Amino acid sequence: MPEISRFYGIVIKIFHADHAPPHFHVEYGEHKAKIDINRRMLFEGYLPPRALGMVIEWATLHQEELNEMWENAVKHQQLSRILPLP
Repeated sequence: MPEISRFYGIVIKIFHADHAPPHFHVEYGEHKAKIDINRRMLFEGYLPPRALGMVIEWATLHQEELNEMWENAVKHQQLSRILPLP
């Protein structure tokens, strides 16, 4: 699963050919979660509130890029990196 961003110990990944809805995977320490790209909401797993807030802020800033990444992943195309949260 390609890593598309990393910041403050948070790792963001997208699987190729993953299932709907469009989403990305987050790892933070021992925590794992899935975030819906369009709704910018956690729909599976758990993240501590502060980490979740940073992930949602990052996803809001990069929603268009995330949707493009999702489309590329569905088509098994190469994924690029997205800038981390400053």
